[in-house]
Amino acid sequence: MRIAVIDGDRCQPKRCSHECLKYCPPVRTGTEVIVIDDKAVISEELCVGCGICVKKCPFGAISIVNLPEALEGREIHRYGENGFILYNLPIPRKGYVTGILGANGTGKTTAIKILSGQLKPNLGKDEASWDEVFERYAGTELFDFLKSLSTGEIRVSVKPQYIEAIPLAYSGEAEELLRKVDEMDKFDEIVEKLSLQNSVSRDVDDLSGGELQRLAIAACLLKDADFYFLDEITSYLDIFQRTEVAKVVRERAEKRHVLIVEHDIAILDMLADFIHISYGSAGVYGVITNPKGVRTGINQYLRGYLPDENVRIRDKTIEFDVFQPRESEVEKELVEYPSFKKKFKDFELVADGGEIKPSEVLGVVGANATGKSTFVKVLAGEIKDDEEKVELDIKISYKPQYVKADVNIPVKIFLTGINPSINTSYYKTEFVRPLGLEGLMDRNLDELSGGELQRVSILACLLRDAELYLLDEPSAHLDVEQRTESARIIRRFAMNMEKSVLVVDHDIYLIDMISDRLIVFEGEPGRKGIARRATNMRDGMNRFLSNLGITFRRDEETKRPRVNKLNSRLDREQKKAGEYYYYF
Repeated sequence: MRIAVIDGDRCQPKRCSHECLKYCPPVRTGTEVIVIDDKAVISEELCVGCGICVKKCPFGAISIVNLPEALEGREIHRYGENGFILYNLPIPRKGYVTGILGANGTGKTTAIKILSGQLKPNLGKDEASWDEVFERYAGTELFDFLKSLSTGEIRVSVKPQYIEAIPLAYSGEAEELLRKVDEMDKFDEIVEKLSLQNSVSRDVDDLSGGELQRLAIAACLLKDADFYFLDEITSYLDIFQRTEVAKVVRERAEKRHVLIVEHDIAILDMLADFIHISYGSAGVYGVITNPKGVRTGINQYLRGYLPDENVRIRDKTIEFDVFQPRESEVEKELVEYPSFKKKFKDFELVADGGEIKPSEVLGVVGANATGKSTFVKVLAGEIKDDEEKVELDIKISYKPQYVKADVNIPVKIFLTGINPSINTSYYKTEFVRPLGLEGLMDRNLDELSGGELQRVSILACLLRDAELYLLDEPSAHLDVEQRTESARIIRRFAMNMEKSVLVVDHDIYLIDMISDRLIVFEGEPGRKGIARRATNMRDGMNRFLSNLGITFRRDEETKRPRVNKLNSRLDREQKKAGEYYYYF
């Protein structure tokens, strides 16, 4: 079974010489396989699958894919002729939390739109009636759900992926927003469980990323719905907040349908009862697997092979290496920064003095609202400390926590303007391809999704000529594979280019994988933050996790991090030994 997909954003017949038409062998013999009007149109029935048009298209707009015959007849939705196609749907179950794990662009959002009633499935055709949909799912677990969905009997509550847009859609106090959507009279309970007491009295515009995320989750869960969908609940949240959110979501799953999309596999492991894996080719097609046990499904996804489906979804496994924490052997310093304070109306940051060493990656961890982003902004010179003591006499490149497309230009022009070397084979091999940016080069910045913009921003930061690179939350909106590649790129950049990098993030494995030393933030969130002097990884991680009361173990099969259940045997044993993360 062959499908031909054309990216409408990339296909630009007015800017090319119609290479797809000129070089297509059947077209040259008189068969009308390709027709060009506003966009190119390819007949899948007549296409011979030679792939010449794929290689010749100057904008990389064409994908020709051969799929297994087993997928034929399982189409759920297609976005028009030569558009993205989704196969299968996840199965929400009342009283359980269903998770979806997969690469971005493989149909998770489409599946959710269908199950939440935002999109009517067309079964891969121009249009399909509900009766045809019911016939497809007759005798399955989804039949009753879809039947109720079609008649409007299912009430849906959705937590969107990109919480940065909330201030654009709503202005005013956070409490007012939550009161408006509270249909269950649980405002006080949810606010307390999500630790929003100090946030609800403030304007939405003034909330941090973590506060906006918890506000969005609260707004979703306060609605009296039958089906709750939460897209990426962990972005901008620290580990403690992630576990607390997981508990609240699990409580809501009682007698309700809950479906989550999440890229933090440790939290997904803890939260979900079973998972579906989505795989395919980003923007071309996606397949949703049958439900799997959480541990089994996650491990299969990491290995890149699904034995039940007999499908390899990735050329290489995502490996979680087990190693002793690295100790920096560099004695000299790139730069020192003094102890400083930064006081706001209701918050104060107190930072110990410290040093940054050449060619090291310095990780920064801590609870939200303890001043990590403020600390980075002071080092970057974006804001001044109270006594204006901090002035690093080195070149600095800074990627902020929130990335915005404030210029309407193509990605290629934007990156070339920062560093023309982006067009060399070295940069394409080391940065552009691993970050999956080849297909984005001709698109405008303001057309990119949050994850796409994040990857462009990471590369833009690393392209600048600097001695110190500051990256605030580089993992936000990235899937598991993209986080792994980003971590590898940052680490190799520091080593190969002999540059110093400081990374703030809440993804524990990313921090563990790339960091030589660690800065731990303590204090009272929203009131006072204390930035401790950098320590070695073992001491830093143990201090950080002991403050949160959380211990980690490694999965026996894949060695991936897993959160120990509170007061379990391993949890008690590790706390007694004082080994909260590095436990061998």
